[in-house]
Amino acid sequence: MKQSEIEHKVLEFWNKDKTFQKSIKKHAPKGDYAFYDGPPFATGTPHYGHIVASLMKDIVPRYFTMRGFRVERRWGWDCHGLPIENIVEKEKGFKHKKDIEKYGIDNFNEDARSKVLKYATEWKTVIERMGRWVDFDNDYKTMDPDFMESIWSVFKELYDKDLLYESYRCLHICPRCETTLAQSEVAQGYMDVKDLSVTVKFELEDDLNRHPLGILRAGSERSVLTESKDLIKDAPVYLLAWTTTPWTLPGNMAATISEKIKYVKVTFENAKYIVAKERLQEVFKDKEYSNEQEVKPKDLIGKKYKPLFPYYNNDKLENRENAFKVYAGNDFVNTEEGTGIVHIAPAFGADDYGLSKQEQIPFIQHVNLDGTFKKEVADFKGLEVKPKDDPTKTDVEIIKYLAKHNLLFAKQKIEHSYPHCWRCDSPLLNYSTSSWFVAVEKIKKDLLKNAKHINWQPSHIKDGRFGQWLEGARDWSISRQRFWGSVMPIWVCDKNKEHKKVIGSIKELQDLSGKKVKDLHKHFVDKITFKCEECDGTMKRIPDVLDCWFESGSMPFAAEHYPFENEKKFKENFPAEFIAEGVDQTRAWFYYMHVLSVALKKSHAFKNVIVNGIVLAEDGKKMSKRLQNYPDPMEMFEKYGADAVRYYLATSTVMRAEDLNFSERGVDEVVKKVLLTLYNVLAFYKMYAETKSKIQNPNDKEIPKSKFQNSKHILDKWIIAKTNELISEVTDAYDNYDLNRATRPIMDFIQELSTWYVRRSRDRFKSDDEKDKQSALSTLRWVLEQTALVLAPVMPFT
Repeated sequence: MKQSEIEHKVLEFWNKDKTFQKSIKKHAPKGDYAFYDGPPFATGTPHYGHIVASLMKDIVPRYFTMRGFRVERRWGWDCHGLPIENIVEKEKGFKHKKDIEKYGIDNFNEDARSKVLKYATEWKTVIERMGRWVDFDNDYKTMDPDFMESIWSVFKELYDKDLLYESYRCLHICPRCETTLAQSEVAQGYMDVKDLSVTVKFELEDDLNRHPLGILRAGSERSVLTESKDLIKDAPVYLLAWTTTPWTLPGNMAATISEKIKYVKVTFENAKYIVAKERLQEVFKDKEYSNEQEVKPKDLIGKKYKPLFPYYNNDKLENRENAFKVYAGNDFVNTEEGTGIVHIAPAFGADDYGLSKQEQIPFIQHVNLDGTFKKEVADFKGLEVKPKDDPTKTDVEIIKYLAKHNLLFAKQKIEHSYPHCWRCDSPLLNYSTSSWFVAVEKIKKDLLKNAKHINWQPSHIKDGRFGQWLEGARDWSISRQRFWGSVMPIWVCDKNKEHKKVIGSIKELQDLSGKKVKDLHKHFVDKITFKCEECDGTMKRIPDVLDCWFESGSMPFAAEHYPFENEKKFKENFPAEFIAEGVDQTRAWFYYMHVLSVALKKSHAFKNVIVNGIVLAEDGKKMSKRLQNYPDPMEMFEKYGADAVRYYLATSTVMRAEDLNFSERGVDEVVKKVLLTLYNVLAFYKMYAETKSKIQNPNDKEIPKSKFQNSKHILDKWIIAKTNELISEVTDAYDNYDLNRATRPIMDFIQELSTWYVRRSRDRFKSDDEKDKQSALSTLRWVLEQTALVLAPVMPFT
């Protein structure tokens, strides 16, 4: 019988017998073992990454069930956010956010709701076929009213603890999705791209350009000076600034230098240029300059220059006197690249925005949230600053303008890493906008302190990938300018924006509004208003929804509808004993769950975590349905058996958070060296147990201990010792959540059982010495039973 046929019979038995349900209901001498299952999106069928994660989530609960614990395994579904919205947008042919608004947010959200569980049946089929025990019938969904109400409670508690605030800050936005993104989402989307960089000429207006240059001989041959060239009077003097984002230049409001850097002024083609001395050779590498002269930073700071573009050079500009000047930017100006002079566009960059606030430099936002130039940028109005199909297209137009107006010094192509949207692959923009934040930096010490209590597999992630992410953690922007998600439960007065009310429950909103609340999604609650308690205004909800990582991070609370019910159960199961996901979740679900748990409960959310790597195609490339460069998981289950795939993955590098090039040959090897070898040993045992011995029926459940424990035969003693050694090693590894170490020794043991014990004991099974024969058979049966137990967590069908 094929392995897959055996597995189908086992599945049929499990379902008929309700074996999994019985394991949950039976008495557990060691009590409950809490496990949190991270919710996936059901927007596509499961791939090998999901299968690896599900394998870890099945092996560990099975093991601890065998050890006497009760392990609930409740499935969850992630329902909100861009993954769902993008599906609806694609089906409807929507290109922009305004298309959704025109279609109707209520229609759009109901379409999204209908797509959430589109592939739920396929998921259930794959997960059950791979042998994972999990409760689909009692699943939680992040779109359920109970779950969403708990999200409101988490939000309200953070607000009451002064861990939420609203601020204007520079964040990454996706211009196509027209929303801000979380730090972890930005980290997922970096790609190496080719862009255009420019070195731009800022002409000084002040008296630096009215003085003859002093004579200073430079150290290179091409800088040899002559007195006649040195005494060029009234030549324009330019600051040279380098940028990889030419589209930000129409919003330029200042230039910055560093007081720690040495600057020089040189003559080139009847003009004078100022750059960092250390960058001079690189900037002028193909140009003949002369008259190198030192310029002190203090002589540059405060100098005015002519604006590059005319769009904001008018008296209407607030703080006009602080615009188009040179400032000190000691913290971020350096000579690693560029010219040692940085152009400042306050709306596009954290350093730019910070300096503009510090020096009261005019704040200009010349780009809309959809990534197009505003109408006042007359020459470029309506153009996308970073088109997805041709990211440098608009930069080319900017460069043409600069060249036409004698403001371009140099241009060049560069290759660098640039962030893209994790959902639609559009280039992101570093964009100043208003957002609500979780004050992560305020609790950073507590985050680091509690992280020390978490056991990681592999262990290097604790202080490495996860620990380093915590060290660099910044306040978390949770506002999203989208539609399908948990809404931000903040109502603001229409007459005084300082009057705010944060709602923490359905009952609270009903009491304030006098209206029945049945659904907490945007297209329902946005219609609910109530009277301002501080004036005669009307309280209306702000339009944003929450970052869906806020939902996932709240899972320990919201899955139990805590604190509205299940308080005792929550307290008994928090923090979780175990969680598991892919390596990318160290900066996503693991991180956000840790942040919210520490913020609300002063505790880490989980005690033990296993992290898996990425499963790639055999050639090392990303698995692609389009390229069909990997075997279908369900076909592999039928061809080789799910147990073979499970064991192959469990013993691979992917369980050490490393990449795995999936190889069908590796699965085939498991079939030959583990399954077939073990079945051959079993067949050998049954043949002699049934026909050649007086031993009890081979299907009997127990063996008299004296039959094998008192055996004097050296082979029996050896295999019993090897079996006990295997049990000890596997148990220790499972206790430490090291799945690699728990599963790898099994193959070698089975090989030794077959090629050493069975092969060298064959004569004993045929022997006329009934006592020795009984000893050999009893020993082999015991070994097979122990092997089955050792295999059970990773190969449950076998």
